[in-house]
Amino acid sequence: MTREQMHIGNAAGFSVDRMDVGGPVADSLIASGKPAALFYETLAERTLAIAQRERRANPEKGYTPDLAGFVGPVLKRCVESGVPIIGNFGAANPMGAAKRLHALAKTQGISGLRVAVVDGDDLRENIRGLQTQQWGEEKPLDLANTEILAANVYMGSQPIADALDQDPHVVVTGRVTDSALTLGPLMQHFGWAADDWDKMAAGVLAGHLLECGSQITGGYHADPGRKNVSGLAEVGFPIAEVEEDGSLVITKPVGSGGVVNTRTVKEQILYELDDPENYLTPDVTLDITDVEVEQIGPDRVRVSGAKGKPAPDTWKVTISVDGGWLGEGEISYAGPNALARAKLAAQTMRERIDVLGLDCDLRTDLIGTVSIHDGDTGELTQSYDGEPQEVRMRAAANAHDEATAALVAREVESLYCDGPAGGGGVRRSTTWRVKTGSVLVPRKDVQPRVTMVTEDDV
Repeated sequence: MTREQMHIGNAAGFSVDRMDVGGPVADSLIASGKPAALFYETLAERTLAIAQRERRANPEKGYTPDLAGFVGPVLKRCVESGVPIIGNFGAANPMGAAKRLHALAKTQGISGLRVAVVDGDDLRENIRGLQTQQWGEEKPLDLANTEILAANVYMGSQPIADALDQDPHVVVTGRVTDSALTLGPLMQHFGWAADDWDKMAAGVLAGHLLECGSQITGGYHADPGRKNVSGLAEVGFPIAEVEEDGSLVITKPVGSGGVVNTRTVKEQILYELDDPENYLTPDVTLDITDVEVEQIGPDRVRVSGAKGKPAPDTWKVTISVDGGWLGEGEISYAGPNALARAKLAAQTMRERIDVLGLDCDLRTDLIGTVSIHDGDTGELTQSYDGEPQEVRMRAAANAHDEATAALVAREVESLYCDGPAGGGGVRRSTTWRVKTGSVLVPRKDVQPRVTMVTEDDV
């Protein structure tokens, strides 16, 4: 028996995405009358490292800080309409996120909330005992002699499908692949087998298209004069209408800003994809070489033809270790000869580090003079042919200890009087850093878990 089409919508593409976009997506899913799910993708390696740092400071924290801001506006209507919410906003503390969701539900008068927690991604306690392989060309981490703050494996879609079998209102995960947030509900709805490689590939492609939010609806596509996109202030987030055979249509809420066309879809297909025949995920190896993209109506693009091969035997683990301290400061110079004064400020900072004998790695940037392309030296590149009227000098140092990092930042502020003329607008900060690296572990060593958390459990 053929199962009914499923609609899946994205309401966040990263941790500081807009928090007012979920409402229109949820309304569109509900109005469709189709089986549906709404998901939030808020986790990157950087944000997971930050979450681990927050959990160390407060065991109750470590989930996405804006969890209530994301989910709050749509929680009640999704619960009442039976549209499950799925999100990796559990980050370093999925159980903490579940408790926060129950507290949020209580303030909204929602009773009987069911939150399924997917965990098992945290391998910190046993990573040293596992057989690990190097990830790509990364410099290997010294796991034997380094304090491991966190080790989180990218899990696949099966535990999300298993969680949805228990009929939760919300599924909270820690580290899973971004595409799993889409493939999981598709597996559960259509009953796809985990070794039906073409179906798995279609689901991964659907997730890959949706995972970055408005990147596929015009946000990252917009380039005035080359690729014009209107309505970015109210850009609509994407929805995939998926058939049982894996073919799908990408669209967005009616009346929202942005655009869905073959170019936005093709750009997102190629995003972060290095080998078109072998895109590795825990669920399947995706081959996009036969994928077809067709405009079938305004803001409606059909995608089909994904092929799959068996999933890899190893899964990626992101490991977080102590990264020392970052001390940084910025100061601006404006008016005639601003560039020369900013360059003198940078030179003075480098000389001060030597005079003070500080053990740190210093970088200086002259922001406004092609610093993104040649930031290590602050020198101008050949592509720069103007004399700026204002330049901001940034000095940043990696140090092993907080005191050294703080002193470097303080030295920037001393340039008010001790450096070139006319400096102003100083900002400085000192931050503890978490360094990340990756390894591969056998998939057999990862044991995902699903725990249902009700209001009686919190």
